[in-house]
Amino acid sequence: MSPVTEKHKKYTAEYVKAHYDEFRVRMKKGKREQVQAHAAAHGESMNAFINRAIDEAMQRDKEEG
Repeated sequence: MSPVTEKHKKYTAEYVKAHYDEFRVRMKKGKREQVQAHAAAHGESMNAFINRAIDEAMQRDKEEG
């Protein structure tokens, strides 16, 4: 595998900025490791798990009316 060039890093950063929103999540010390372990146990990244949890909660809230 070839090393990542500065040009590629710049392109990736621009792509992410144009296509994604980012925000910070604060949680009590130690909880991050619990979330990471849970996500890994289900074959997901922490980001994928958090996004799935948000989507499921929003769908559930929508159905409850």
